[in-house]
Amino acid sequence: MTDFRSPPIRVLLVDDHEMVRKGLALFLKAFDDLELVGEAESGSAAIQLCSEILPDVVLMDMVMLEKMDGVVTTHAIRQQFPQIQVIALTSFIEGDLVKNALEAGAIAYLLKDVSADELARAIRAAHSGRATLSPDAAQALVQSSNQAPAPGLDLTDREREVLTLMVEGLNNTQIAERLTVSPSTIKSHVSSILSKLGVTTRTEAVTLAFRHKLVS
Repeated sequence: MTDFRSPPIRVLLVDDHEMVRKGLALFLKAFDDLELVGEAESGSAAIQLCSEILPDVVLMDMVMLEKMDGVVTTHAIRQQFPQIQVIALTSFIEGDLVKNALEAGAIAYLLKDVSADELARAIRAAHSGRATLSPDAAQALVQSSNQAPAPGLDLTDREREVLTLMVEGLNNTQIAERLTVSPSTIKSHVSSILSKLGVTTRTEAVTLAFRHKLVS
């Protein structure tokens, strides 16, 4: 009797921790329709393996010690091998990391505490072109999207100049002399800076400038 079953989904593991790779390998062996075809401990090794074995799906760690992290590696793989799907598999759920992974081309974002059945479903979904996002990752993404923009984005070039001199400790008169304008003009700039940064004192403005690296 002819077996019409589809060939197994070929999976590549990418993680810089050997024990994690071993655990994931055991997960995959539990399913007949999944096949582990390679392991890589770095982003560069993953890209090389993709060119050699062309897996269907890559399970990608997001935070690796090598300079080429999971986001960069995901982007490179998707650019060079668009037929390969990438699943971000990580212990971290920061909103920015989730967003960056998805923008890099990952079709799914899962946490490493995922069950074997959940992981298998995500791999099958990825192979079929369907996205999977863990509930925690989805929540992190929503929270990140709802955050207020970083302070200082709406400062003008002149206001940044004034803020830089405030950070240096200059008062309004000294700033006016440095920029060859009137003290009243500087007073107006300072008032605008405080308003845009959402603070009430020069000290608070300087502290915020340091914290968010608003000046060089």
